[in-house]
Amino acid sequence: MKTLIVYASRTGNTERLANILYEKSLEAGNETDYVEVGDVHVQKLSSYEACIVVTYTWGSGDLPREMIPLFKAFERADLWRLVTGVAGTGDQCYPHYCGAVDRFRDMLHAKTDLAVTLKVELAPQQSDVEKCSLFIDKLIARKRILLSAH
Repeated sequence: MKTLIVYASRTGNTERLANILYEKSLEAGNETDYVEVGDVHVQKLSSYEACIVVTYTWGSGDLPREMIPLFKAFERADLWRLVTGVAGTGDQCYPHYCGAVDRFRDMLHAKTDLAVTLKVELAPQQSDVEKCSLFIDKLIARKRILLSAH
């Protein structure tokens, strides 16, 4: 499955999470591109079968500034056949834990075929590696369902 992983990271935690998802996607046999959000070509989103957005949360549950163009591109595009997942890191001390993940989840649910979400407390731990494997498994399963329906 041709998959895009696009991420934004401020402290390195989210980049580590994106990297784990990338490794698990490759292990599952997916052709996977791994791109920082500033380098993504949004007009090429439709050339992928799946897209994983990996983000941190800014301020009071907000999207990071660098993720806003990607968010708006998804809002405008007709990508209902694109299987998506969203993952992110956050700190449960804040009232809107992983709020950017929630915002992407809600929008991707409306605009794409959202398969899975994942929230990770601060830096990914060994226990999160298995969650990343399950995340990729759910993404692949959703794509299979979509293919069998058409």
